[in-house]
Amino acid sequence: MTDNDKEMDLFSSIDTASVQKKMEQLAEEIDRLNYEYYMNDRSLVSDQEFDRMLRELQDLERQHPELASPLSPTKRVGGEVNKSFRQVEHRFPMLSLGNTYSIEEIEDFEARTRKLLDGEEFSYTCELKYDGVAIGLTYRHGRLVQAVTRGNGAVGDDITLNAKTIPTIPLRLRGEYPDDFEARGEVVYPFDAFDAMNRQREAEGDEPFANPRNAASGSLKLQDSAECAKRKLMFCMYFMMGPSEEELPPTHSGRLEWARQMGFKVQPYIAECKDIGDIKAFIDHWDKARWDLPFGIDGIVIKVNQTRLWDKLGLTAKSPRWAIAYKFKAERVSTPLESISFQVGRTGKVTPVANLRPVWLGGTTVRRATLVNADFIEKMDIHVGDSLFIEKGGEIIPKVVGVDLEQRQPGAAPVHYVERCPECGTSLVRVEGEAAHYCPNLDGCHPQIIGRLEHFVGRKAMDIESLGPERLEMLYRADLVHNVADIYDLRREQLVGLGADQAASIQDKGADNLLAAIEASKQVPFERVLFALGIRYVGEVGAKKIARYFKNIDALMAADEETLAQVEDVGEVTARAVSEWFADERHRAIVERLRVAGLQMSGLWAEGGGVLDELTFVVSGVFSRFSRDEIKADIERHGGKVSGSISGKTSYLLAGEKMGPEKRKKAEKLGVSILSEEEYLQMTAEG
Repeated sequence: MTDNDKEMDLFSSIDTASVQKKMEQLAEEIDRLNYEYYMNDRSLVSDQEFDRMLRELQDLERQHPELASPLSPTKRVGGEVNKSFRQVEHRFPMLSLGNTYSIEEIEDFEARTRKLLDGEEFSYTCELKYDGVAIGLTYRHGRLVQAVTRGNGAVGDDITLNAKTIPTIPLRLRGEYPDDFEARGEVVYPFDAFDAMNRQREAEGDEPFANPRNAASGSLKLQDSAECAKRKLMFCMYFMMGPSEEELPPTHSGRLEWARQMGFKVQPYIAECKDIGDIKAFIDHWDKARWDLPFGIDGIVIKVNQTRLWDKLGLTAKSPRWAIAYKFKAERVSTPLESISFQVGRTGKVTPVANLRPVWLGGTTVRRATLVNADFIEKMDIHVGDSLFIEKGGEIIPKVVGVDLEQRQPGAAPVHYVERCPECGTSLVRVEGEAAHYCPNLDGCHPQIIGRLEHFVGRKAMDIESLGPERLEMLYRADLVHNVADIYDLRREQLVGLGADQAASIQDKGADNLLAAIEASKQVPFERVLFALGIRYVGEVGAKKIARYFKNIDALMAADEETLAQVEDVGEVTARAVSEWFADERHRAIVERLRVAGLQMSGLWAEGGGVLDELTFVVSGVFSRFSRDEIKADIERHGGKVSGSISGKTSYLLAGEKMGPEKRKKAEKLGVSILSEEEYLQMTAEG
């Protein structure tokens, strides 16, 4: 090796060391800020500053992947895909606790414990029983190495990739910690995040989640960790164990306090109790106060606090004798059924809804509850004028759980499901294999027509901002719009002066803006056009996968159910729905009119040969021909990739108007080419 080679190696090692040090400093600071935000509810920097640090770390990791840590805080945003969940045997079985709904059985537990311990000094801990999904986290040398679901108690699923996206699961521990231990706890879906996710799903035409517990369980089994990261789950630790008990504090409460110092989210709702009187007081308090919590609980867990006594108390075949769970009775009220409404959705599905005499339940006033379908009404044997039992329990959504027969009036007639659509009078149909009834009158049922129009113009579909619900209703009443293709036939003279006596009236400028928005929607990419069509079971993600598989509308319309079912995450039910939708000549006619109007009915998505293959773009600023989402989709259709931040691997910075100076400076510093919108259009046109 020459002296020059040695000098180059020295400079390289110095540069690598400085980069690694910078990455470690950023990771440490981001971890600290995350800890303060999620554990202590303290925001020490602005969102912009936090995002800047995270982007800087992401850039460095892209430039130097060999230096990236598997425990980097960038893993919180997900992005890795797990096609299957490997089953893992638990080092220590995850036993279930004995459950009771009876205070008398808690008294028996306490008396039995005192008898078995025969004069030993001890106390209890009382803590919340979270209504979520139990998991175990293995830490070695202060680093998270594995996350596993409870499964059957002996074997669970490895969900490590998804667990890393949960902010309250520490990837690396703080302060002092055992070399090898397991932290156990519950993954819960906070109510506000759950509500937000359900609102988004309903807006996209998807079924809302039934309850936070099931949603949390499903989220942990998502194949795409980036999707799991969007769910905003929370991990609440409640147990700590290890191969060497001597390393751990001698009390359960002491272990939880140590875990808090390590960086775990240990809820503060824990009390040390001396006797049955203290335990009862804790249960009574939380039976009422549970509705004020930001997440669901379904009971209280009582444990002997001194861990040295656990072996002495021993285990049954399924559960420890040193702990028991008291489960709250689901709060139930009886309230009169005043009437039943039958609501018609955009797909024609008819849902019965019980209109109830308002009643206070679980911290809110309940006025309505779904009756699900005809089978549910028949099974419950609901009669006219009945009083219904409503429960909330750990659920957010109130549900009908029975009929208060003592309140039934003599001679009351059974409730019969409607045979005709409550909106248009058409005879309802029931699809074989489904419990729901549908109105088949696609072209004459008002809620279906308006629902499809609202879905079509929505932000994640065609994004025609000027067409809100009131204007769509006005256009429908004026006999101008009956289906989504009619939107593209609207003319200025039809619009100006429309609805002069209404808040949604259209004047000269409003007509111009509306027509411009309609024209701009013709650039919306194919996958969003497909989503906008409102096919049952085809959500935003499913539409993208179907569009990229078939690449154009003609190939999709020609596909049979078997071919459709080959698309990733498209099952038999969705495949049948898509096939039947395109088999309807009315739908095919609408698609043809949309094609003639100029909507995008194909995409590139070739396996190779796209003009932008192997190129990575960062998009910034405002564009005249595209929205930001549209230009990103256009890049992908031409084979390119879109990144959120500039690095040495970025091919082009696509710069629109009002782009910030920082990105331009960074691109120039790294030698990244900067493209204008016109240059980008020229590049793709030549391709």
